[in-house]
Amino acid sequence: MSVRYLTARLAQQIDEELMSSAAYAFSLDQLMELAGLACAQTLAKVYDVRTHPRVLVCCGPGNQGGDGLVAARHLGMFGYQPRVFIPKLGSKDIYQRLKTQCDMMQIPSIPPSSFSSSSASNSETTDALEEALLTSDVILDAIFGFSFKPPVRAPFGDVLKLVRDSRLPVVSVDVPSGWDVEAGPPQSEDQKDGVVRLEPDVLLSLTAPKMGVKSFKGRHFLGGRFVPRTLEEKYRLNLPAYPGFEQIVELPRLSEKDPGDQKL
Repeated sequence: MSVRYLTARLAQQIDEELMSSAAYAFSLDQLMELAGLACAQTLAKVYDVRTHPRVLVCCGPGNQGGDGLVAARHLGMFGYQPRVFIPKLGSKDIYQRLKTQCDMMQIPSIPPSSFSSSSASNSETTDALEEALLTSDVILDAIFGFSFKPPVRAPFGDVLKLVRDSRLPVVSVDVPSGWDVEAGPPQSEDQKDGVVRLEPDVLLSLTAPKMGVKSFKGRHFLGGRFVPRTLEEKYRLNLPAYPGFEQIVELPRLSEKDPGDQKL
């Protein structure tokens, strides 16, 4: 039986249950650390450090961006040369701590911390990204997570366009940025409203894949080895076995998927 694809509501419900003190009692820090490690492993699995050493980690201001910051730290440990692009700093304490950890590992931030805030103009942000893209080999897209709801707001529409137009390989986390968690990619682009269709080469789904990525055609990995067996059985997730001590497992390509996949 093939892995289940989740709606936004059920994905949120599973996250809440994982972090409930009355249920599985995971902390946000724990889950983010494991998710970020899976992100780093996925990128390293597909893009060897010898050919793609310079990684641009694009982080949004929410939990998805936190996963990206953790991934950047692990990528640095793996021998890559990560840089984090942060168009808007997250306000949560955990985000600030993860950013500090990257700073202490001498992982550069783009734009510099001095103007990675609401005071930075859109042009400053996009100019910094354009320059960074010229000296990058691969992009980790950790901008929007499964809680994203359109429309894309400034400066993120311009950010997604620059990422797409760079033609660099892209690894997206959980749901490609700008995609609807259930409906999938936008059907048409509208530059005025910041609608950009990002088509990553690689996708890492966390915990379980979401409905919106059922049409994804690239290499698709799953990271969620932290999911307790009782939770997997309760929601009938049908998760695949993880090989050895890996934190990720590759899922079948679109053409290989079981037509009996169901919506949970």
